[in-house]
Amino acid sequence: MLTFDSISDLIPINSGTLFLGYSGGIDSHVLLHLVSSQIHLRNRIVALYVHHGLQAEADDWALHCEQQCRQLSVSFQLLSVNAKADIGESPEEVARDARYTAFRQLLDYEDLLLIAQHREDQLETVLLQMFRGAGLNGLAAMPVYTRFGKGALVRPFLKIPKSSILSYADYHQLSWIEDPSNDVNEFDRNYLRNQIIPLLKQRWPSLDKTIARSAQHCADSAELINNWANSVIAQIIDPVDHCLLIHKWQLFTQVQRRYLLRQWLQSFGLKFPSQAVLQSIIDQVIEARLDANPKLVIQKHLIRKYRDKLYCFDEQSLFDCFTVGEWRQGELFYDLGNGFELALVEAQAGIPKLFWLNHVITINKRQGGEALQLSNRQGKHCLKKLYQESGIPPWERNNKPLLFIDGCLAFVPELGIDERFFASGVDCYQIVLRKNSESM
Repeated sequence: MLTFDSISDLIPINSGTLFLGYSGGIDSHVLLHLVSSQIHLRNRIVALYVHHGLQAEADDWALHCEQQCRQLSVSFQLLSVNAKADIGESPEEVARDARYTAFRQLLDYEDLLLIAQHREDQLETVLLQMFRGAGLNGLAAMPVYTRFGKGALVRPFLKIPKSSILSYADYHQLSWIEDPSNDVNEFDRNYLRNQIIPLLKQRWPSLDKTIARSAQHCADSAELINNWANSVIAQIIDPVDHCLLIHKWQLFTQVQRRYLLRQWLQSFGLKFPSQAVLQSIIDQVIEARLDANPKLVIQKHLIRKYRDKLYCFDEQSLFDCFTVGEWRQGELFYDLGNGFELALVEAQAGIPKLFWLNHVITINKRQGGEALQLSNRQGKHCLKKLYQESGIPPWERNNKPLLFIDGCLAFVPELGIDERFFASGVDCYQIVLRKNSESM
């Protein structure tokens, strides 16, 4: 018989709010009923019903869920999302993404999101991943516990068979929602659940248990490989701009290169790229001629190469123009309005404080023809030449804020302070470009 002891070790005593994905179906209702049976947890539970805007009955279902929560003395919250799929998009995937995006925004540190997926759900996921040609990470399917937003996502029922959930619901005479869309076999998961898996289980009754064990083996192997890849990534990534250092990446075998490339791309939030996508990056970007200017667009991210470095960045980031204007006296920060800021740091070399406080400081964009005189070389040099010498990619050059003192160029990020404004041995300011302090 399913009891709270079966899942208690997955819900730490010191956790924060227990959000629970609550559709009102049998699985989520059994989970809510089971967790709310613990009086010491009841005031920490918030049941989340997601209104996808796709079915006419959704309003009635939301009302049913709210009434059930009232009877169980737990909090209820309705979340409305836009889950309408565009042409060519999977309705299942769009609805899932919309749902989890809404969930993620709610979680704070130490909070948990409880999802009622069980062992048969794991079986379906493994089969779907296999049919899509997934690798180890895909065949590992769903983990019991994973970091999620600021908190964590927990699947307490993942090792529990559907039969135990049905028995619990019958024993406690629970009332739940039957979603008619679960019978629509046009959806891949429904087709597997309604047509294929019942046939397989006639031959292999314990299929859900054995496939779950295989998924765990894949998860263990994937963890070993991922740990290796993460330790290596640190050695082949530039710590400043997070680009891939191609000459170091090329020291590994072909198989290792592909895996490291995947790991690097995922660090930018990209979904697991296919073998074909990886090969396109290698053939069209990494191995492009030195005089070429190759680029690929993948999942709304640009992949580009400059010299020995491979870059990945959000397409929109190239258009995140900064705010120009005057740096007000007495302020230690200048908010660039694009998630970054210029900040003053006290130092014994840089722009003298007294000089800074008695002149007009402005931030502007590159117009063309600007020149800088650096203390480590003779004469002025145009920014284009200095940018080239410093290895700054062409697409970044017009998006760097230039600092002017009384109209004269005085500082450029990654290049330094003009010699005319530089001093040492007195109280000075150094200027750093960094992520906005409010978003750090």
